[in-house]
Amino acid sequence: MNRRDALTTVAFAGAAMAAAGPAKADIAPSSTLDRIKKSGVLRIAVIAGQDPYFHKDLATNQWSGACIDMANDIAGKLGAKVETLESTWGNQILDLQAEKIDLAFAVNPTPERALVIDFSSPILVHSFTVITKKGFAKPQTWAEINKPEVKIAVDIGSTHETIARRYCPKATILGFKERNEAILAVSTGRADCNISLAVLSVATLKKNPTLGELAVPRPLLTLPTNLGIRADGDRRYKDFLSAWADYNRALGQTREWMLKAFETVGLNAEDIPPEIQF
Repeated sequence: MNRRDALTTVAFAGAAMAAAGPAKADIAPSSTLDRIKKSGVLRIAVIAGQDPYFHKDLATNQWSGACIDMANDIAGKLGAKVETLESTWGNQILDLQAEKIDLAFAVNPTPERALVIDFSSPILVHSFTVITKKGFAKPQTWAEINKPEVKIAVDIGSTHETIARRYCPKATILGFKERNEAILAVSTGRADCNISLAVLSVATLKKNPTLGELAVPRPLLTLPTNLGIRADGDRRYKDFLSAWADYNRALGQTREWMLKAFETVGLNAEDIPPEIQF
């Protein structure tokens, strides 16, 4: 091939590439915020049996609860509507990574999770509690249930499991797919107790007062609860959610959403032990 033929070939190839448009690698994927604004939909994970966060009406399949109110407020500010995907505490992180959802509520920011997703500022700070079965002595400390003969029921992949394994490594820990199953294990006597965030425990015992008793062992363990989002090079979505979380927490609006959700299960502020934060 002579020089003229070579130049002609290069020119033809260049023209063909230009006609085909930019290479796929050069097309920057749209950010989460851009996708929400373009589609007009904010996709969130919802988890059954998690009052006051989420409540599913089995007759209508409609969702309510504090996190639904929060999601509607966030969506309204983005000019979007809320779309739900039923998940679990453990799976909603995977749902974020798989781009099935845009927002996960009540996510505790562990170092391991920080490697795969991002977080807003905290929306709440929660205490961890223990629900004991009838007849089982209420533990005053975590050490009292850190024994091989004590069976602790937890939902797999949750921070409840993390706390159980961190503070009660000698106990017999029974893992269940959903928290409802862990609670059932306590009610049927298969487990001695369940470790749960305080907001979940008080709601559970209000609905089923014969289940057992609520204990707040020492040391008092607290953990921030954040909004989980997909890791994104565009910081606008994270910054918006952090500003939203700080603003509503400082104004007391987040507490109002929680108290409203508690009311649906017959709880008011006076029913919540003073050690419990939210």
